[in-house]
Amino acid sequence: MSGIKLDAYLKSCSNELGSLGDDIIKTINVLSEASISIRNLINQGALGTIFSGVKGASNSDGDLQKDLDVYADDTFLGALRDAPVAIYGSEELANPVLLNPDAKIAVALDPLDGSSNIDTNVSIGTIFSILPVIGNLDEGFDKTFLQCGNNQLAAGFFIYGPQLALVLTIGHGTLIFVHSSISGDFVKAYDKVSIAERTSEFAINASNYRHWSDAIRLYMDDCFAGTSGPRQREFNMRWIASLVADTYRILIRGGVFLYPSDNRKGYGAGRLRLVYEANPIAFIIEQAGGSATNAIDRILGLTPNDLHQRVPFIFGSKKEVERIRRYHIDPSMIGERAPLFGNRGLFRK
Repeated sequence: MSGIKLDAYLKSCSNELGSLGDDIIKTINVLSEASISIRNLINQGALGTIFSGVKGASNSDGDLQKDLDVYADDTFLGALRDAPVAIYGSEELANPVLLNPDAKIAVALDPLDGSSNIDTNVSIGTIFSILPVIGNLDEGFDKTFLQCGNNQLAAGFFIYGPQLALVLTIGHGTLIFVHSSISGDFVKAYDKVSIAERTSEFAINASNYRHWSDAIRLYMDDCFAGTSGPRQREFNMRWIASLVADTYRILIRGGVFLYPSDNRKGYGAGRLRLVYEANPIAFIIEQAGGSATNAIDRILGLTPNDLHQRVPFIFGSKKEVERIRRYHIDPSMIGERAPLFGNRGLFRK
């Protein structure tokens, strides 16, 4: 069914979405419309008035905010005021915002993922998670945003690259829609994406090798060793440093992504945020047949303790993610690792 427009696809799934179907559909459509205005501003590049400006302030997580970060956040927040959304949680805001106390769903959002790449013309994006409202909102918003990722009703991301694309799951597979400049609509381009279980491609920032745990270094050593190591095949490395771009590549061609915890200050619990980055990406990846963990435990089974909680994040081809887990639990369980390779590594003396 390639070629179907986003709204038509969502309406065709209304029965599968249950009692909150209409609200979910309207919210996804509102987010999609807002993404077009973000894309239009990004397309102005350095000619835009707020393209590369830095506010000098920090967001809720201590990261330096750029003007485009704030513009994106304001745009999505404003758009969702007209959607059936009760509360809005964002990377750019310390606390959630109450929108419609009578609504039954909530949105957690990273308004502009990869904003450090704004000036370099690398693909950036917007990540969102749609959740059911839990508890009495008069008593606070914690129960809603601190539920495990298994409870997500829908998740997706917009990627502002050569094409404006929407990667989406409503729990029935992962689909990719591309915005058509001719029709003005998002049109389905890839129907139920499937990630191969095995891969020979990984994405990681290898410059942090000296900071990694022994398990991550051991896994990477075995990959770096290629045909002369225990994996007995060559591996290819890709690293864009944009979560949405790396995820999109894995959805299209397979691979594994690693952003582990390490021993640098501020990285001991990982760096990516669980609620509005790892959870929606994990939902997307699992619905495409892949796996997503914090190196050991399934991401979607974790219960957040804070809206802005960080987490180690490893996802992609299922067999490779499981192998990485085994390196953390017990490397000796990996049958082809002969003792010869236990003390060898590309960067070890």
